[in-house]
Amino acid sequence: MDKYYLAVDIGASSGRHMLASMAEGKMQLQEVYRFSNGMDNKDGTLCWDTKRLLGEIINGLKKCKEIGKIPVSMGIDTWGVDFALLDENDALLGDTVGYRDSRTVDMDKKVYEKITPEDLYARTGIQKQIFNTIYQLMAVKENTPEYLEQAKAILMIPDYFHFLLTGVKKMEYTNATTGQLIDPKTNDWDYEMIKLLGYNADIFQPVSMPGTVVGNFSKEIQQEVGFDCTVVLPATHDTGSAVLAVPTNDDHAIYISSGTWSLMGIERKEADCSMESMKANFTNEGGYDHRFRYLKNIMGLWMIQSVKKEFEEDLSFAEICSMASEEKIPSIVDCNNDCFLAPKSMIKAVQDFCKNTNQPVPGTVGEIAAVIYNSLAKCYGDTVKEIEAITGNTYDTIYVVGGGANAGYLNELTAKYTGKKVSAGPTEATAIGNIIVQMLQDGVFADLSEARACVGSSFDIVEYT
Repeated sequence: MDKYYLAVDIGASSGRHMLASMAEGKMQLQEVYRFSNGMDNKDGTLCWDTKRLLGEIINGLKKCKEIGKIPVSMGIDTWGVDFALLDENDALLGDTVGYRDSRTVDMDKKVYEKITPEDLYARTGIQKQIFNTIYQLMAVKENTPEYLEQAKAILMIPDYFHFLLTGVKKMEYTNATTGQLIDPKTNDWDYEMIKLLGYNADIFQPVSMPGTVVGNFSKEIQQEVGFDCTVVLPATHDTGSAVLAVPTNDDHAIYISSGTWSLMGIERKEADCSMESMKANFTNEGGYDHRFRYLKNIMGLWMIQSVKKEFEEDLSFAEICSMASEEKIPSIVDCNNDCFLAPKSMIKAVQDFCKNTNQPVPGTVGEIAAVIYNSLAKCYGDTVKEIEAITGNTYDTIYVVGGGANAGYLNELTAKYTGKKVSAGPTEATAIGNIIVQMLQDGVFADLSEARACVGSSFDIVEYT
């Protein structure tokens, strides 16, 4: 009888339930349920509808029961930095505000009144992003201090969903590190800094590593979905899971986890918290088995996803890529500029950037897409040079995993701008990485090397030069 493992992979725009099993030494993957996601504008604040998302998680579990493929374990991964505050009755305090909300404007200044940017990086190794948990908590402290006073627990978004399924509170390591509050030497909360910032250190649960068993479904969830299941912590940060599915055991490999965001970097045994690394704007996010994901956050396919919604004609991404490939417009924008984080119009943001930098302004669908794709690829090329300069190593191949592995035109441009071979796939890397941790916990694989070798032989990989 087949054993099934379930990854619930929730991204910023959609979520999916992916079942996996093993057959003849290869991993078999099946999508059983998919649902939409996005931030809701609630009285001027961008929020996640966690109640609806829990309903979608349960709907997908019911689908597993319906098709007769009940998983032995499951785990949830999401984006990073966002969290839920719970009171003494485990009820939500306020809304689960999303990272694109503007509440963190100027909160970095408040944080820097207590600790300098340099000391903050030296202590955490995390790239400054204005939406990091450290700044979001400062926004709560400044705007709704009663929430912090009443809070008895803080849980990152996937931890919150695991709690709703099991009644057990655990905070998983890889997602926790994205918030800029973890000490990379101890792999634990920097409680001294947390107290220095005026946050209640008692609300932070002990850090748990990927592979930790959370518990089984509560009786209420069992009755609702029709079965019981063991909940295992994957790398709950989606990039942490995606990197596990990079199909190589080469220690000198550059990866791009390509989706709404492009996370580009390497795996390292130790964090680099140097000022050189800080100036280059690299981050040291936690990975499986205390590895570090030494990477740079790049705006990614968010830009093309946003302009697609604005185009008058309903075009597929393949059609947009085809149109872009015909254009010769030379304009390049800085993909990491804050103006592209959450503009009212991404098209206008791209056009304004080109206009303000005295470059040709794109007007057609093809031109706008060409500017974005070429800008992303150039950013990848610049990042490769920075990684090679910092590490002193030379890299031959860039491994692209995630949804962006399907973007053939972008992969061609990436090979062009980086001068490297590009290996693209698997596309469902996050779900696969989530499942790898569950399978490792269950003894399916002896170690991560064996799991990655299995990924390489189980899924289609396309190369670009």
